[in-house]
Amino acid sequence: MKRTLALAVALAAALPMAAQAHKLWIKPSATVLANDQWITVDAAVSNDLFYFNHVPLRLDGLAITAPDGSRVEAENPFTGKYRSVFDLHLQQSGTYRLAIVNDGMFASYQQGGERRRWRGSADRLEAELPADATDVQISETVVRIESFVTAGSPSTGALAPGGNGLELVPVTHPNDLFAGEEATFALLLDGAPAAGVEVEVVPGGTRYRDAQNETTLTTDAEGRFAITWDAPGMYWLEAAVEDERTRHPRAGKRRATYTATLEVLPQ
Repeated sequence: MKRTLALAVALAAALPMAAQAHKLWIKPSATVLANDQWITVDAAVSNDLFYFNHVPLRLDGLAITAPDGSRVEAENPFTGKYRSVFDLHLQQSGTYRLAIVNDGMFASYQQGGERRRWRGSADRLEAELPADATDVQISETVVRIESFVTAGSPSTGALAPGGNGLELVPVTHPNDLFAGEEATFALLLDGAPAAGVEVEVVPGGTRYRDAQNETTLTTDAEGRFAITWDAPGMYWLEAAVEDERTRHPRAGKRRATYTATLEVLPQ
């Protein structure tokens, strides 16, 4: 696993919510367009929304789902010092899901009198964990970072959940958000309603104000939460869950994180 992707996963595992400094995000240049248009998408881990000042979010786990459910390849991908970038040609009419997903493992252990750490995929764990490691603590991480883009009329074919980790299911379409209006979403954990999960929503532009201006919400028994948008602009949404529903026999806990960038338009 390359360094910046590992760093992003480590940040998602270690930082509880939006009050922390570093935020993981992808941001399209536009989210609502006419048919047959192009967009450019930025991906970064930053201190401010949506400003490039820390490290790039690598595109290793990028998955683009077209309106008909098929996979689409990013064009002109590039990773620089502070951000990754790719282009996307919206050739189909409807809604696209842009996601960077990482399903990995994290281990800490004692070796030679020092505390060490390891991050990687489950199939590399046994081979790369030192044989003389002691006091081994292993956890799973499922990190999902998303945004949504619609060409022409909105659709829902690309929005179906996959049933792994924490996922957003739109009740209000994610590209039908307007200032002053209420939007409703639902969170699923492994395909089931995620009740009692704290969600934080932060408007962009944090570099230019003294406070985060975050809104904190909690999902109901059906995993739903609702928010009324104060103003137009780009918003960052994050939720996280820790549990013991691990798939690897040596893992003691799992952390599932969901992050989305949403655009709210003026009425």
